[in-house]
Amino acid sequence: MGATILLGCVFLVVKYFEYSHKFHDHLFPSTNNFLALYFTLTGLHMLHVFGGMVVNAYFWGPGAKLWETNPVWFTNRVEHSGLFWHFVDLVWIFLFPTLYLL
Repeated sequence: MGATILLGCVFLVVKYFEYSHKFHDHLFPSTNNFLALYFTLTGLHMLHVFGGMVVNAYFWGPGAKLWETNPVWFTNRVEHSGLFWHFVDLVWIFLFPTLYLL
Protein backbone atom coordinates (compact mmCIF):
# COMPACT_ATOMS: atom_id res chain seq x y z
CA MET A 1 0.00 0.00 0.00
CA GLY A 2 2.87 2.33 0.69
CA ALA A 3 4.27 1.80 -2.80
CA THR A 4 0.84 2.45 -4.27
CA ILE A 5 0.56 5.73 -2.40
CA LEU A 6 4.09 6.70 -3.40
CA LEU A 7 3.46 5.99 -7.09
CA GLY A 8 0.20 7.93 -6.89
CA CYS A 9 2.17 10.89 -5.55
CA VAL A 10 4.66 10.52 -8.41
CA PHE A 11 1.79 10.61 -10.90
CA LEU A 12 0.34 13.75 -9.31
CA VAL A 13 3.73 15.48 -9.35
CA VAL A 14 4.21 14.62 -13.02
CA LYS A 15 0.75 16.02 -13.81
CA TYR A 16 1.57 19.17 -11.83
CA PHE A 17 4.63 19.84 -13.98
CA GLU A 18 2.73 18.96 -17.15
CA TYR A 19 -0.13 21.32 -16.30
CA SER A 20 2.31 24.06 -15.28
CA HIS A 21 4.08 23.79 -18.61
CA LYS A 22 0.81 23.94 -20.54
CA PHE A 23 -0.37 26.98 -18.59
CA HIS A 24 3.00 28.66 -19.09
CA ASP A 25 2.55 28.15 -22.85
CA HIS A 26 -0.93 29.74 -22.57
CA LEU A 27 -2.74 26.48 -23.31
CA PHE A 28 -5.97 26.52 -21.35
CA PRO A 29 -9.18 24.46 -21.54
CA SER A 30 -10.81 27.37 -23.37
CA THR A 31 -8.14 27.28 -26.11
CA ASN A 32 -9.75 24.46 -28.11
CA ASN A 33 -11.92 21.37 -27.76
CA PHE A 34 -8.99 18.98 -27.46
CA LEU A 35 -7.52 20.85 -24.50
CA ALA A 36 -10.96 21.07 -22.89
CA LEU A 37 -11.29 17.28 -23.11
CA TYR A 38 -7.67 16.79 -22.11
CA PHE A 39 -7.94 18.86 -18.92
CA THR A 40 -11.33 17.38 -18.06
CA LEU A 41 -10.30 13.74 -18.49
CA THR A 42 -6.87 14.04 -16.88
CA GLY A 43 -8.28 16.21 -14.09
CA LEU A 44 -10.97 13.65 -13.28
CA HIS A 45 -8.35 10.92 -13.40
CA MET A 46 -6.18 12.89 -10.95
CA LEU A 47 -9.14 13.23 -8.57
CA HIS A 48 -9.71 9.48 -8.67
CA VAL A 49 -6.00 8.80 -8.09
CA PHE A 50 -6.05 11.16 -5.11
CA GLY A 51 -9.18 9.47 -3.75
CA GLY A 52 -7.57 6.05 -4.10
CA MET A 53 -4.48 7.33 -2.31
CA VAL A 54 -6.62 8.59 0.59
CA VAL A 55 -8.43 5.26 0.91
CA ASN A 56 -5.18 3.28 0.73
CA ALA A 57 -3.57 5.56 3.30
CA TYR A 58 -6.54 5.06 5.61
CA PHE A 59 -6.42 1.26 5.41
CA TRP A 60 -2.63 1.27 5.70
CA GLY A 61 -2.74 3.57 8.75
CA PRO A 62 -5.64 4.07 11.16
CA GLY A 63 -7.99 1.68 9.36
CA ALA A 64 -5.60 -1.20 9.99
CA LYS A 65 -6.95 -1.41 13.55
CA LEU A 66 -10.09 -2.90 12.03
CA TRP A 67 -8.06 -6.06 11.35
CA GLU A 68 -8.07 -6.78 15.08
CA THR A 69 -11.83 -6.43 15.51
CA ASN A 70 -13.20 -7.71 12.18
CA PRO A 71 -10.58 -9.18 9.83
CA VAL A 72 -13.15 -10.34 7.25
CA TRP A 73 -14.62 -6.86 6.89
CA PHE A 74 -11.15 -5.30 6.75
CA THR A 75 -9.94 -7.71 4.07
CA ASN A 76 -13.09 -7.10 2.04
CA ARG A 77 -12.62 -3.33 2.19
CA VAL A 78 -8.94 -3.55 1.23
CA GLU A 79 -9.87 -5.78 -1.70
CA HIS A 80 -12.50 -3.28 -2.85
CA SER A 81 -10.01 -0.42 -2.65
CA GLY A 82 -7.58 -2.53 -4.71
CA LEU A 83 -10.25 -3.13 -7.33
CA PHE A 84 -10.95 0.62 -7.46
CA TRP A 85 -7.23 1.31 -7.91
CA HIS A 86 -7.02 -1.20 -10.77
CA PHE A 87 -10.05 0.41 -12.39
CA VAL A 88 -8.26 3.76 -12.25
CA ASP A 89 -5.19 2.09 -13.82
CA LEU A 90 -7.34 0.60 -16.55
CA VAL A 91 -8.83 3.99 -17.35
CA TRP A 92 -5.32 5.42 -17.71
CA ILE A 93 -4.41 2.60 -20.13
CA PHE A 94 -7.09 3.98 -22.46
CA LEU A 95 -6.58 7.67 -21.70
CA PHE A 96 -2.84 7.73 -22.30
CA PRO A 97 -2.85 6.51 -25.92
CA THR A 98 -5.97 8.50 -26.73
CA LEU A 99 -4.62 11.82 -25.40
CA TYR A 100 -0.87 11.51 -25.88
CA LEU A 101 -0.30 9.23 -28.87
CA LEU A 102 -3.04 10.24 -31.30
